[in-house]
Amino acid sequence: MIRRVTVPSLFPPPTYAHGSVVEAGTRLAFLAGSVPLDAGGELVGPGDPVRQAEQVIANLEEQLRAVGSDLAHVVATEVYVVSDEPAALSAVWSVVEASGLSAGPHSSTLIGVACLGYTGQLVEITATAVVPEGSSAEESSAEESSAEESSAEGPSA
Repeated sequence: MIRRVTVPSLFPPPTYAHGSVVEAGTRLAFLAGSVPLDAGGELVGPGDPVRQAEQVIANLEEQLRAVGSDLAHVVATEVYVVSDEPAALSAVWSVVEASGLSAGPHSSTLIGVACLGYTGQLVEITATAVVPEGSSAEESSAEESSAEESSAEGPSA
């Protein structure tokens, strides 16, 4: 279902793949950026990129669970860190590695940026994941999709 590709003629990546190939017909989930907010909308770990990265991973796991997937089925991520210091990016990447997210290994880009969307936010991760066949969220997704299609058609005459 997922083939991770590391290109022999390129420098070997430390804990990610150069690419991921997903067979046609496989269900994919494209997740919005996971941010370091708790369920009440409060920033977790102000000023602490490592603590924020831990919250972001926890929130990402919730997002994945909601679509019937998990960290092991993530095929690509973009990890954004507010910093121009390689040490800060490395500290966040250590959290990513420890989470099991890079167990695939998945394809990833680690990016230092000037600013993110919430005041005090230092970390955000976007992800694309395979949704395995027969996942528990598959039926509810199909129901939500049907409901959206029905409402998009408008009232029947």
